[in-house]
Amino acid sequence: MSIAIAPETPLGITHSEQLQRAVAGDETAFAWMVQTYSSDMAKVCLVVVGDLDLADEAVAAAWPIAWVKLGSLRDPDRLRSWLISIAANQARQMARARRRRSVREITVPPTDAPMHVSDRDAQIDLVNALATLSPDDRALLALRYVAGFDSNELARATGLSPSGTRAKIARLLERMRKELGDD
Repeated sequence: MSIAIAPETPLGITHSEQLQRAVAGDETAFAWMVQTYSSDMAKVCLVVVGDLDLADEAVAAAWPIAWVKLGSLRDPDRLRSWLISIAANQARQMARARRRRSVREITVPPTDAPMHVSDRDAQIDLVNALATLSPDDRALLALRYVAGFDSNELARATGLSPSGTRAKIARLLERMRKELGDD
């Protein structure tokens, strides 16, 4: 289970007030949301689409949707999961539209510490194993393991029951273990 920590808001303004200001059309409050949540959204989208540029496009496409639908968000505590779900949906749609290519570029994020060859090989194997999954399945895994959604948040994002999401994740993990040869 992950514990969501409310991001810092400008001094003297609560998270809920910041959201209310954005709903009322305050562009500064909305800019705070963009700055606060874009990184989490991009991480999930990257897992779904497997391409940095396409992940950034998905996040960019999610923000106008969030702006228009912001008033429909009833629970301010669900803002992060709501935004990430919108971005994941955009990423899934982009992945479907793009279709799978025969040559796949693998983006390895820069790191300050040198990466051991076996670690890099494992990362490439993981990227290739993820590529065998559908965008919907990659999104489910990204929402769980990158964004840290619990089964209730996953259920809201996917339309499945909490137990259904847990079962589907278990099946996906088993499939990934077989694909990676970790039987």
